Amino acid sequence: MIDVYLLSGFLGSGKTSGLVQLIEQVKKSGRLPAVLMNEFGEMNVDSKIVEDAGEVPLKELLNGCICCTGAESTEAQLQGLLADYPDVDVLFIETTGAAHPVEALDAVYSPLFASQLDVKGIITVVDAKRWIDREKLSPRMLALFLEQIRHAHFMVLNKTDLLSDNELASVTMQVSQFNSYAPLVQTVQAKVDFSYIEKMINATSAPSHAVRTGSGLPIASKVLTFDQPINQELFEEWVRSLPDTIYRMKGYIQLEGSRYAHLFQYAYGMVQWIPEYIQIPSTLVIIGEQLQAIDYVPEN
Repeated sequence: MIDVYLLSGFLGSGKTSGLVQLIEQVKKSGRLPAVLMNEFGEMNVDSKIVEDAGEVPLKELLNGCICCTGAESTEAQLQGLLADYPDVDVLFIETTGAAHPVEALDAVYSPLFASQLDVKGIITVVDAKRWIDREKLSPRMLALFLEQIRHAHFMVLNKTDLLSDNELASVTMQVSQFNSYAPLVQTVQAKVDFSYIEKMINATSAPSHAVRTGSGLPIASKVLTFDQPINQELFEEWVRSLPDTIYRMKGYIQLEGSRYAHLFQYAYGMVQWIPEYIQIPSTLVIIGEQLQAIDYVPEN
């Protein structure tokens, strides 16, 4: 039996950062981890991050949700992973931030491999900063954000370093009351001890809830490509000008004066640049609402 953990959480909450660390911990324990990653759009930047963390069996589900219409593709990818890597001990399934966790979990249950998988439960990464300003989300996105927390079997309250002591105490209490069945740990960069998760998580401890579908959300993705190096200062000015309906951006961007591309990440108004040491085409994935008018035109 392969232990299965589903990683849930809103866009930009820190799921991939947490996943990379969980993979390393499983490897150090002498077990073989595998990953099924679901990305909203045609390009998966997060899979590159996981690949950089070391060799690990990896399958991707792009341009669709692991739940809803993507259930058949999910089944096919899982079949392929189990056939190609029969020695896998732990399987992590990272959903897109736009996925309803229970729908995603339902897609994993298939009579084709039910006897091989022991689904432990849902680990939800909760963005502590976004919780404070959750009412700024559109009604349907707020409903999704809360559902992801509501159905968790284990909660990782992330980005706690961005809160004051009073804010952290308040958010911790509110989130714990909202889902009183799931253990909660406070983290920075989603660092959590996997052995503690294994000890605490219990897939049958949380009561079942009626599932409200995440389909039909107004969220979309858009891909921008650049054929010339980008001025970092001007690009960040553009980022700061974007509306609150842009929830997540990630990609590889060639900056002026740099030989190689940088991994760029954006979530909740914060940007991050990580230098790479290989040549990667400059491509940016934008995830949010009302993307039709969103574009970046470099100044000459």
